[in-house]
Amino acid sequence: MDKLTIPKPTLRRLPFYLNYLKALPKETRTISATAIAEALGQGEVQVRKDLSAASASGGRPKMGYTVSTLIADLEDALGCNDPKHAVLIGVGRLGGALLSFTAFARYGMYITAAFDNDPAKIGTTIGGTEIMDIARLGEVCRAQDIHIGILTTSPGPAQQLARQMTDAGILAIWNFSTAHLEVPEGIIVYDEDLAVSLAMISRALDAKLEAEAAQTTT
Repeated sequence: MDKLTIPKPTLRRLPFYLNYLKALPKETRTISATAIAEALGQGEVQVRKDLSAASASGGRPKMGYTVSTLIADLEDALGCNDPKHAVLIGVGRLGGALLSFTAFARYGMYITAAFDNDPAKIGTTIGGTEIMDIARLGEVCRAQDIHIGILTTSPGPAQQLARQMTDAGILAIWNFSTAHLEVPEGIIVYDEDLAVSLAMISRALDAKLEAEAAQTTT
């Protein structure tokens, strides 16, 4: 199965399937797409499409998927078995929280080093990751062949730091800064804007409350 052809919406759902499968009792040998859909409150057709996109094994009639095989296929689709190393820039509260987040390793990503310009933080460790002077960014990235950078600074210095990251050989930036980054052609930027997620959940809640109010008045 070519994981590069898996649609992005499907990729976003695969971790939920994987976590569910890994939480099943050890004696569970097979499972159907119907059972997964019911357990996760998803549409059965969508679940079947997602699993078909990520797994070449396919579900057998009346038996479903072999759980161990499906787990292995989902891990492969998510890159869990293809370890990638990253650096983190900006060790504030969010950066510190991400350094302490151990679940990254389950998906094959390891934060090798963190960088900051605060002398009080340099030389300390969080979650087993050493915090280094930002001046060493290029040295470390080139020496360890690291191409993923996680940017968790405030918006102000984000553009300058993004330039330093690309100069250091970073090819993909996970941007938590909320700043719009101007980067050279070919550099991947994924913006993680918590305000957008908050707006989406607020809008969904408003719609739900309005629908419930409309039912009450009818």
